[in-house]
Amino acid sequence: MDDGWWGAVLRPGFLRSAAPWRAAGYLLATGLTGLLLCAGLLVSVAAGGVLAVLLVGLPLLAALALVGLPVAAWERRLVRFLDGARVPDPHRVPDRPGLAAWLRLRYRERATWRELGFTALAGFVLWPVDLAVAGSALAVPGYLLAAVPLLLLDGEQVNVLKLWQVHSLGTAALFGLAGLVLLPLLGYPLALVAAARAGLVRLLLGPGGQDRRIGELVRSRARLVDAFEAERRRIERDLHDGAQQRLVALRMTLGLARLDAPADGPLAARLAEAHREAGDVLAELRELINGIHPQVLTDRGLPEACADAADRSPVPVATRFALPGRLPAPVESAGYFAVTEALANIAKHSGARTASVDGRYADGRLTIEVADDGRGGADPGRGTGLTGLADRVAVVDGTLTVSSPPGGPTLVRVEIPCAPVDGGAPR
Repeated sequence: MDDGWWGAVLRPGFLRSAAPWRAAGYLLATGLTGLLLCAGLLVSVAAGGVLAVLLVGLPLLAALALVGLPVAAWERRLVRFLDGARVPDPHRVPDRPGLAAWLRLRYRERATWRELGFTALAGFVLWPVDLAVAGSALAVPGYLLAAVPLLLLDGEQVNVLKLWQVHSLGTAALFGLAGLVLLPLLGYPLALVAAARAGLVRLLLGPGGQDRRIGELVRSRARLVDAFEAERRRIERDLHDGAQQRLVALRMTLGLARLDAPADGPLAARLAEAHREAGDVLAELRELINGIHPQVLTDRGLPEACADAADRSPVPVATRFALPGRLPAPVESAGYFAVTEALANIAKHSGARTASVDGRYADGRLTIEVADDGRGGADPGRGTGLTGLADRVAVVDGTLTVSSPPGGPTLVRVEIPCAPVDGGAPR
């Protein structure tokens, strides 16, 4: 229930505001919706049951599970009419376009089944309460207020609420006065029932407390991943444009100094040693920059970056990729570092003669398999970089599985849900 609505009910000017009328309109709307739902559900269930007996109606019964979606959307809109506060839609957006992906996601979501349960509740339980409360709050004072006009029209007597027979104008005026007093007073229970009804909608048709916390954790993790990637690229750019360029200039200066120094003197030997050391430091810095974030990954994508990593591996590696274009940067980064870590493990621990990297995209998931013909026995629980690799993949909602029986072969599989950021044929 929304605190703003409760505050409006408790304020002194509540009866002079439009809130009681909104509450009455809300309950009338939900009551009529439930009445229509009751009739429609009874007809649909009866028809679906008959067809199911005839082995024809299973698609209809499956379709009934989705009835709650439009009903829930309508209920959330009605709550916003009541108090102005939006009820968030609990459904996720499918990773892939198309009806099949949408249906698959909806049938797997708990929110879909909560909405179906609420639809049954609204169609068979809530609507009589809604109409009874709204009707009583409006009809009872209305009948009392109508006592005087009805008596004047009849001229002799009037039956008020089918309980009292009124013969005098004075008695009818008293009933009218009672209706005038009762009309605003019934606004409070009317508003409370409407608030309780709206609170039930928020509880069942909005994101649950746990879902909200999970959603916030997912969003926080995504923000951390983006910040980490941005910081890593900044470091890579600073090293590439700063320290690396200065080392290149220093090495060139040392090379020119060697040309000016006497060839047979001690200075030439020292300059040659310094020139060689500067070259080694430059090579190590380039490896470091490439390890932080390779430029080929940014420029040309995951297949070319993995092919480059395979070329630098001491074990011969064959790479095959079939992707529908570029993938999100965090996904490409996670996939690349999964491949490089797996290749590093192969070179250090496997004793393999050959290895392969196979990447493909299907059903909204990037799948990368790194296989080798080594001795096997890889265990993520014993380290070897696989534990950190699993954590890195998990950051982008991916999974890591390892099959490595003693004697080999070893297969490392990485699966990451994602959607391409551009089109194009597989490559």
